[in-house]
Amino acid sequence: MSRWKQLPAELHPHVHQLIVRLRGLKDRSELSTRQLTARTGYSAKSWQRYLNGRSLPPREAVEAMARIGGGDPARLLLMHEIAAQRWAEGPMVTTDAPEDLAATPAHTPTEQQPYRRQLRVAVTAGAVVSVLSVTAALVLAVQLTEARAQLARDRSDALPSAPATVSASLVPVIYTCRLEQRDGRWYAGLSRTTEIPLSNTHVGLEVAEAQCLLDRAGTAPGEIDGVFGPKTRRAVERMQKKSGLVVDGVIGTRTWHALRKAAAK
Repeated sequence: MSRWKQLPAELHPHVHQLIVRLRGLKDRSELSTRQLTARTGYSAKSWQRYLNGRSLPPREAVEAMARIGGGDPARLLLMHEIAAQRWAEGPMVTTDAPEDLAATPAHTPTEQQPYRRQLRVAVTAGAVVSVLSVTAALVLAVQLTEARAQLARDRSDALPSAPATVSASLVPVIYTCRLEQRDGRWYAGLSRTTEIPLSNTHVGLEVAEAQCLLDRAGTAPGEIDGVFGPKTRRAVERMQKKSGLVVDGVIGTRTWHALRKAAAK
């Protein structure tokens, strides 16, 4: 059982509940942070932030933890949705009523204010409420923007320097290809690498990215599961032969370049 650090006191109860649940699933999986990185694609640094309450985990990370820890994905994703709303509201702050206001005596019945003064006070109060509402909306927009930026940073952290390899406890995952072309190169939304070498038994986002590009180039590798197996190797060899490269079934810098530049078939 992991010895967890105490979560920040300012966390909203719904966020606190989600993180405690994720910690429990990690303990149940008996995986180290490094093994968790290999299984989910999110870096150890990112998982430390998520599980210590310093950053809200993205939806995909929560879903991956549910699969690995044997939790209920639907319930966990609902908890994440509620926690995300509370996270955007900012940390909880509790304040006590000022002593001077608490000590102010109530007006006696004979201290009645003129009608016009009461009207001015009401109008002023309405204006203040309007200003506060606009300010709160602006603050929420800024917080949401910062949250999106944090998620983008987390995704960049999720790109490992070297791919993991197949293990007996590997949980099957099917990835979705989101193909787009930028600066004359094709990307599938899973990795932007052009250098990390891939070969038999490698697993992870880079393999899934290569499988998407192989499928686009007309050399289908089978399911986009992020596992470099025999089908993927044969697809790489067909693509290398078609592109005039050395046919070795290994994705190196030249093969990555050909995949990024390949025309659709």
